[in-house]
Amino acid sequence: QTGGGATIDSASPVWLYITAEREGLGKNSNPGVGWPSSQQWLPLPGSGGQVGSGSKKKKITKAERLKLLQEEEERRLKEEEEARLKHEKEEMERLEMQRIEKEKWNRLEAKDLERRNEELEELRLLEGCFPEAEKLKQETRLLSQWEHYLQCDGSPDPSVAQEMNTFISLWKEKTNETFEEVIEKSKVVLNLIEKLKFILLEISPCDLQDKDIIQYKGSILQLQELLHLKFNVATEILLRQASTLADLDSGNMEKIIKDENVTLYVWANLKKNPRYRSVRFSETQIGFEIPRILATSDIALRLLHTHYDHVSTLHLVSTPSKEDISSVTESVKDDVDNVKKTISKEAEEKFKQQEKGSHLIQEEEIKVEEEQGDIEVKMSSAEEESEAIKCELEMKVLSETILAAQLLLVENSSEKPEFFEDNMVDLCQFTTLGGIYHLDILELPPQCKRVKGWMIVEICKEGLQKYTYPPETTEELETENAFPPIEVTLEVHENVIFFEDPMVARWDAEGKHWRTDGISNVFYKPKERLVTFSLETFGPLTLIQDAHVNMPYQSWELRPLDVNKVLLTVTTENLCMLSSIKLRDKKHVSILEGKWMTPIPFIIALKEAGLNIFPTRYSHFYVIINNKVPLVEVKAYRQMALLSSAFAFGWSKWNLLCNSTKVVFKV
Repeated sequence: QTGGGATIDSASPVWLYITAEREGLGKNSNPGVGWPSSQQWLPLPGSGGQVGSGSKKKKITKAERLKLLQEEEERRLKEEEEARLKHEKEEMERLEMQRIEKEKWNRLEAKDLERRNEELEELRLLEGCFPEAEKLKQETRLLSQWEHYLQCDGSPDPSVAQEMNTFISLWKEKTNETFEEVIEKSKVVLNLIEKLKFILLEISPCDLQDKDIIQYKGSILQLQELLHLKFNVATEILLRQASTLADLDSGNMEKIIKDENVTLYVWANLKKNPRYRSVRFSETQIGFEIPRILATSDIALRLLHTHYDHVSTLHLVSTPSKEDISSVTESVKDDVDNVKKTISKEAEEKFKQQEKGSHLIQEEEIKVEEEQGDIEVKMSSAEEESEAIKCELEMKVLSETILAAQLLLVENSSEKPEFFEDNMVDLCQFTTLGGIYHLDILELPPQCKRVKGWMIVEICKEGLQKYTYPPETTEELETENAFPPIEVTLEVHENVIFFEDPMVARWDAEGKHWRTDGISNVFYKPKERLVTFSLETFGPLTLIQDAHVNMPYQSWELRPLDVNKVLLTVTTENLCMLSSIKLRDKKHVSILEGKWMTPIPFIIALKEAGLNIFPTRYSHFYVIINNKVPLVEVKAYRQMALLSSAFAFGWSKWNLLCNSTKVVFKV
């Protein structure tokens, strides 16, 4: 019954409003604009679906309803079939495209493989220059020995133990040499030490026997110790004459002797004036601020600046173990022996067969002579073939040996050489620059006296004695600060570049290493190239710098300038070019410019000048690097070397993104 009181006829359709509660809405919630799809008008079964207008609609029978459902099902199946066929067609097209792409890629790979085989043949021919270069080096070493023999200048051959022992023994017997004479002799000694070090570094480890390595290192040690002993004796002879060399103004003795390898500064306290505490050598800024106890003592101050390092470098002269490369070349050497045996057996068999054939033919003399001639020709050809094969295998062994030695240069060590405590200098992380400053306080020896035309000298058997500062016993002294640190001012060597303020280190004779304790108030003046610091105990000093200050590189470029000339530019925080050196936007003049050197001396000279751009096998412990497989790295270097006279090479940012088995660079 409607609100207006009208009634609904039973024949009229009846509609029900079905409401399904929406999730999140209550029964009385207002749905607002847009009614949910769950609210709809549904006709009651059996009604005509018409509202009170009285219109009629044909009733849907059960058969019609089934027919509609059947048509709907057929339509669904048809759509599914069409979708399946479409998917199969697309899959077939995709597979066909893949097949075509694969065939195309295979054709490209085959073409590339054909090209690569041709290039590998060319590469094998080009890589023949490596063993040829090694043979040339060996011949050059033999030629240099022969030229040294022809010179007859009295200097020994450093590779011959007998000559070195004779040279050392004869120099030990010489006495009373002046400092100038020792300096002149030191040039020969330093040249011998340099040659011995280059022998250890340049010659392949498999060509050096263990006894030779021990001999060379022993000769280096003996020469270094003897040279320093000679400098001490010459200093003692000089100090005996201190009274005759005294300055007229101060009354004390001051002496400076300069050479290309050594510089000597000596000051002798003859007047013992307690007010004279500032020692400055004339025409230099080098000097000391000494305490009162030293100003009133019979002492001498010696600063012996050797422009080389004979204190720590011997520990760094290391040669690879023969065991490291024996595994690489052992199989090749076995092949050589086997082939030699095979060649000799084949030659013997051929000779026997040809001899049998010659014995069967004895009818005519001419035929016998002809066959003998054939046998001789065949034997000579067999010998030539065997010699050629033997030479080829020897070159193969040499090539494998070179490759093994090159691999040792780029392989990284798995462990640090030793553990370093606090204040100890790790020479794998730092490097000494500018030589060694041997700073000593010496007891003034008895002075020579002139009596009636004679010069009387008291010679102490103990030789030159060092003055202990501070002394071991300090009971007599009242004040605790009677032995303050001594202020020292040193001059940095002019041929050394520091990219950062240098650190000062002292040598610990007991521990055999450099230390940074006992040194304070370090101040560096880069323009004047002066280092000032306070020192508690005297001894050998050196300036050190981080060996990896120029690593890692920002970029690098290798560009050919001529057939035998290339320019290597390494960009770090400071620009380093091997043709010129730029430091803080200012060009630095170097004694290395314009000098031709072989690789090993060239690398050592750059390191000694402070231009260290050469990583070692321990560098990965101190610098973040992109590690590569050594064999891949060496092959890249070898091929760059072969083409460096014609192609330019440069760094690539993609090299950092690829894995360790690939190397990427620009060509």
